[in-house]
Amino acid sequence: MAFDFLTPVADKVIAHCELLPSQALGKKIYKHTKKDGLPVLAMASIAIIGVNEARNAFEKKAEALDLSSVRLELYKLMVGNWNATIIDLGDVEPGEKVSDTYFVVKEVVAGLIEENIVPIVIGPTQDLTYPCYRAFDGLRNMINLVNIDSRFDFGDHEELISSHSYMSKIITDKPNNLFNFSNIGYQSYFNSQEEIDLMERLFFDAYRLGEVTSDITLVEPILRNAHIVSLDARAVRASEMGMLNNFSPNGFTGREICAIARYAGISEKLAVFGVFESENSNQSFQLVAQIIWYFIEGFNFRVQELPYLNKEAFTKYIVPSDLEELVFYKSNLTERWWVEVPSILNSYNKNEMPALLPCTKADYVEATNQNIPERWFKAFKKGLN
Repeated sequence: MAFDFLTPVADKVIAHCELLPSQALGKKIYKHTKKDGLPVLAMASIAIIGVNEARNAFEKKAEALDLSSVRLELYKLMVGNWNATIIDLGDVEPGEKVSDTYFVVKEVVAGLIEENIVPIVIGPTQDLTYPCYRAFDGLRNMINLVNIDSRFDFGDHEELISSHSYMSKIITDKPNNLFNFSNIGYQSYFNSQEEIDLMERLFFDAYRLGEVTSDITLVEPILRNAHIVSLDARAVRASEMGMLNNFSPNGFTGREICAIARYAGISEKLAVFGVFESENSNQSFQLVAQIIWYFIEGFNFRVQELPYLNKEAFTKYIVPSDLEELVFYKSNLTERWWVEVPSILNSYNKNEMPALLPCTKADYVEATNQNIPERWFKAFKKGLN
């Protein structure tokens, strides 16, 4: 069983927990230890997993990611008003080959998904998104992937998989379970025109850094249908991470990236959350810990709601348009919005995707002025293909 390959949380981290106040997160997490072994999965909601694999890094890592230091910073943080049970399963060590590590990550993540436990995967390179994606094989047919990244990471389709080309493998490998891919925070000067054109041809969604930072709430409907969210720490400003090498002076602030992580946690469909590409510095450890804290915070505010299941809990708005009638639903509880696009109802039923697109109140207002967001046209095209 893949869980047998997990190594316990380091002794120094366990010892440090003894010194923490009772309200600290480290006191509330059930940990994989040498003494007690793996924690019981039953009743767990969230599982933390470290992965020590960095051989496919595009820029070779000078040293291994210090996962223990990330844990030390995370465990120091205070618990919120939470109901979720959190476990720390320890780490996946590098296998003889990178593919061996991928296999263990895939099997562990798949096992957790089957138990309805959300894994938080922490690793040095973003190519670990690939085995997380493959974990859905046989479990779910159509997967929505959202990357928080300054790059699209397509690379050359003939290139060996790396942290800058793993998306090409996700797109081309069989079985092809990818329904939609969205990028949040790309920076144009890091992406070739060919990559930008490819995003358009495949009807994928891309949101520039400036577009997102001008209104951070834009990411909520993008994340609401996500099954996997992969966060590249290099999407964050170098100054925020305390890093100089391989990080850009432009990017999200610490506050913005934590807000995005919280929105990801709130998404009730999200089954896997990954934080990758951070480096060893005290500031980086702290920010990664806070990103994870905000994800857990969001998770504890999840609400399972869908207009088709409980229409009384929603207000319905009908907007005639030049294309066809659009039906909007607003949740009376969370004030979140959805739009129903009738022409893609049948095609959605064929691939078992819901016939509702998450949207915002601003989208509704724009629709009343006959301005239809571009991403809805992409949904039309996908549904009709």
